[in-house]
Amino acid sequence: MEDGNDMLCMGIDLGTSRSSISASNGERHVVESYVGWPVDMVARKLVQKPVLVGREALDNRSMLELRRPLARGVIKEGSEKDEEAVVELLRHLMSLVGLKQKGANRPKVRAVVGVPAEAFRVSKQRLRGAMEGLADSIMLVSEPFAVAYGLEALRHAMIIDIGAGTTDLCIMQGRYPAEADQRTVPNAGDSIDEQLATAIRERHPGAQFSIHMIREWKERSSFIGEPKGRVVIEVPVKGKTTDLDITDEMRTACESILPPICETMVDLLVRVEPEYQDKVRDNVILAGGSSLIPGLSEALDRALLELGGGRTSVAKDPIFAGSDGGLAIARDATGEDWERLAV
Repeated sequence: MEDGNDMLCMGIDLGTSRSSISASNGERHVVESYVGWPVDMVARKLVQKPVLVGREALDNRSMLELRRPLARGVIKEGSEKDEEAVVELLRHLMSLVGLKQKGANRPKVRAVVGVPAEAFRVSKQRLRGAMEGLADSIMLVSEPFAVAYGLEALRHAMIIDIGAGTTDLCIMQGRYPAEADQRTVPNAGDSIDEQLATAIRERHPGAQFSIHMIREWKERSSFIGEPKGRVVIEVPVKGKTTDLDITDEMRTACESILPPICETMVDLLVRVEPEYQDKVRDNVILAGGSSLIPGLSEALDRALLELGGGRTSVAKDPIFAGSDGGLAIARDATGEDWERLAV
């Protein structure tokens, strides 16, 4: 289905660390998945806003009740504040593509939102609740399927979407993937952060750093295999600014996600019909922010050697692959598709 002047289609990839949106008016944006409210009257006076989202929230976190409301790609359980934060994040994303929430000229909105491949039904229901009132039609699909659709990798392909909260794997066989075609593992960007923080504390017990610093170091210097250079950071150690070499800790943390991803990749591949396995092995596509770790694709290629070889590649625009795919689905879906998949 094509969208007209009175219809705005969009794809949204709600991520644990970053969220992206792609709209049929040509707008595309990505923001950090953080929302914060001023903690007191001093903070309100300084920030001059009732709520802050994305990088603005991160930069002012000392003055805010800061929320990172998505865990493993779905709304954290047990907190109404996190649900409120997701609504604010969605509103912000939609405002970035020029959508006004009210008014006679507001177009009808069809939104496709990616969720982890094995998201529980209750998690989908909570996300659908957060979207109510923001879009006229809502479809929730698995994140790797959205990536595959946008890349037109719909047959004899495997998608490995490596984000912050989860890694989602999906085999595409020319139809909408069944549960048996998909897997979700919790080993992704956040688990690398946890491993790195633990390793630095063990080796340098006096070092002072935050999880936000850890994420910045990882995004700047992550690698798998041989480093291009030493990874040196500057941190306070008992209050004194000190240079620390964390090359070995960075490599160990980044490579910690390989065994579960490789094991799951192989398990899915051997379930493909025998005559198609070689085609799928040669068409493994990586997406998501963590897919950009140098050396990752080569490491997965080595894992494929035990099955006879294969080839992995990184999506051309991995940060927007999910939201671009969601937009493509929103544009192509028929009324019957919306009824069948909007659950």
